[in-house]
Amino acid sequence: MGISLVSGTASRSDCETILGELLGSLDWKLYDHVPGTADPTRAIVRIGLADCGEAISRLNSQEFCETVTTSGKIRLVRERLGISRPSRPR
Repeated sequence: MGISLVSGTASRSDCETILGELLGSLDWKLYDHVPGTADPTRAIVRIGLADCGEAISRLNSQEFCETVTTSGKIRLVRERLGISRPSRPR
């Protein structure tokens, strides 16, 4: 799931804290985090299919957060948000 947060959530740990409060007991994982300065922060969160509807409802109920896209493929979410795949050390 691709989400957009207000630019005040610049650090990854801030983003994880906010998502932890909003998503609570749902099974989730923060995959990508792209902080924004003038633009909103973009992030990709993995949510189980069974919890997807509840997660969308919780995230969109806040003024500072909105869901942008959902897909079963992280690659497609990255494309839709304009996020490049992070390099992995080999």
